Parts: sequence; structure tokens; C-alpha cells
Amino acid sequence: MIRVVLPGHLCALARVEGELALEVPAPVTQRAVLDAVEAAYPVLRGTIRDHGTLRRRPFLRFYACERDLSLEAPDAPLPEAVASGAEPFLVVGGLAGG
Repeated sequence: MIRVVLPGHLCALARVEGELALEVPAPVTQRAVLDAVEAAYPVLRGTIRDHGTLRRRPFLRFYACERDLSLEAPDAPLPEAVASGAEPFLVVGGLAGG
């Protein structure tokens, strides 16, 4: 099981509390994890990734194992600790302002 932590506004939209636990087929990549999130929670389609391009939405970042994975290739394998469920895949909402 892959563990996914969403920002509060997406948890509220999906009506979930805490982290998600999802089955993700190997190889475990950002694309595979986000595909699983969107399949399990269709209301989240288009909120994490753009509908057409499937690129990460602005002001969202992806982290795992204390590393920013936001600019990594979507099909690059995630760290083994994420693939094994030992560490979560984090979707973090950014803050902006001035």
C-alpha cells in the first residue's frame, strides 16, 4: 500500500481524513500514484494535475523521504521507502503572497 498525504483543502474536497492508502502497481512512480489517487477519488481530477497536460498544478509540490520531487520526471521511480509504504508521498500546497 502506498501512503499519500494531501493538503487540507484537497482532503476536504475528497471528504477524507488523514492519509490515503492506495494500491499502486509497480513501478511506483509519481504518475502511477496520482493516477491511483484520481481513480479512487474522481473529484480530485484536475486539482493536482492539469486535465489536459497532466502537469503538476502551480502551488502544489511533491515530497518524499525529505526530498522535493516536484521537478522529477513523472515516470521516474519513487524512493523504495515510498514504494514499500514505509514513508508517505506528500502533496503539499504552497503559500504565496506579498
